[in-house]
Amino acid sequence: MSYTSYSYLLLFLGSVFLCYTLSPKKYKWVVLLVSSYIFYMINSGKLAVFLVITTAAVYFAGVFINRINDGFALAKKGLEKEDRKKLKANIAWQKKAVVVSAVLFVFGILLVLKYSGFFLHTAKFLAHLVHIRAHLPKLKFILPLGISYYTLQAAGYIIDVYRGKYRATENFGKLALFLSFFPQIVEGPIGRYDLLADNLYEGHSFDYDRTAFALQRIVWGLFKKMVIADRANILVSEVFGSAGKYSGSVILLAGVLYTLQIYAEFSGCMDIVIGSGQLFGVTMSENFCRPFFSKSVNEFWRRWHITLGAWLKDYVFYSVSLSKPFMKLSRFAKEHLNEFLGSLVPASFALFFTWFGIGFWHGAGWKYIIYGLYYYIIMMLGMYAEPLIAKFFSALKIKRESAPLNIFRIFRTLILVIGGMMLFRADTVCDWIFMLKRIVTDFGGGTFLKDALLCGMDKADFLITAIGAAVIFTVSLLQEKGIEIRESIAQWALPVRWAVYLALVLAVIIFGAYGIGYEAVDFIYGQF
Repeated sequence: MSYTSYSYLLLFLGSVFLCYTLSPKKYKWVVLLVSSYIFYMINSGKLAVFLVITTAAVYFAGVFINRINDGFALAKKGLEKEDRKKLKANIAWQKKAVVVSAVLFVFGILLVLKYSGFFLHTAKFLAHLVHIRAHLPKLKFILPLGISYYTLQAAGYIIDVYRGKYRATENFGKLALFLSFFPQIVEGPIGRYDLLADNLYEGHSFDYDRTAFALQRIVWGLFKKMVIADRANILVSEVFGSAGKYSGSVILLAGVLYTLQIYAEFSGCMDIVIGSGQLFGVTMSENFCRPFFSKSVNEFWRRWHITLGAWLKDYVFYSVSLSKPFMKLSRFAKEHLNEFLGSLVPASFALFFTWFGIGFWHGAGWKYIIYGLYYYIIMMLGMYAEPLIAKFFSALKIKRESAPLNIFRIFRTLILVIGGMMLFRADTVCDWIFMLKRIVTDFGGGTFLKDALLCGMDKADFLITAIGAAVIFTVSLLQEKGIEIRESIAQWALPVRWAVYLALVLAVIIFGAYGIGYEAVDFIYGQF
């Protein structure tokens, strides 16, 4: 059941909204829980057992940590300082054992189901290199829906409980709702318990303005996905599937369109998801913040898939950089190198694990790992070159925040991002290198228009895609300038306001890439 299907939008979401609205306040969260598991079982069937197992693992781990904390609070009363210190150390070890066991367990499920085939293939390849015959089984499991997302949520929850950020919930059903909430289970955003829980459990009454805003957001997401992303996919699929047939100019066009496609699709999905949650008064974290206005790759990733980046920063980067070995490395580097390198070297190691994790999270293959390291190398080059760049601008007396320079930096970042997106879309790293080589050595601009029209998109498709991209750019530019679009439209006269809403709905119905001549396109990030 896709988020863009009539079965989801009209039948499922409409029915859940009606039941939620009519239910007593104290049972509204139960409606969401039951609906979430119905949604999950419709899409994953018996594989829902893995979601239940993950939920149970972090639930019991959290309850156990509660008991340890409560026991410590009672036991420390009346103890001498030294005895209290020893007891605290013992308690800390117990809690660490619980959280490590829980995290390893939930990630173990993910690794077995998603990555076991990759590990076996890699082992077989390495054995072949050293001339060892290895008869290893071929393993490929059907992945439970959203396993990469709910695993991170579950791990983040129990780690935060361990860190004392909040007390673990004693209600299994409420934790199950947090991990299974149907709008976010497929593609995120990756939720944090302290930010999401109260919204989920409180029970909200019907509110006209909130409902109207939610529906607007859903339609805007449908516009991005169905009008732009699914139409761009026609050319993208053709060129990336048969790159050898096309000139470098058409391959570059495919790279640009794929970058547009994945943004329109992923951010459009987030619009539908966040809008769906808003219907029930649930405010989810934003996952995009106009990434194509970024002036560096580092900034781009602060604006793209925000919740994934935040999760890895909080639970991987800081965990690595603040660990005892890396603190020792930091002190050593500062003693034997200059202050700049002394602080940068340890961060470089921590960032390596972060970007390796980003790549590996996206898929079970070396292509995805290289995808993560691609951005890591770019960031490292920028960070280590920063003193030289600063001296260069200072010598030439160039203002680093001047408008022309910022435009150049945005354009430069866009080129690097398109290169990364082409790697993400290519079947193999070799295919990616071939396409980049073709762009440089055989651009073939003279046959561009002729070749582009042979890729499945006609002139009308190109025109609609271009207009759709212009609409997204205009809206993003206004938002970047601090203008709240929906809030501004809400102040317009009623006839004008509804004319805009109706125009957007009609654009989806009339210009959406569905029906005869178009293929249904699954959400790209729904695969992870």
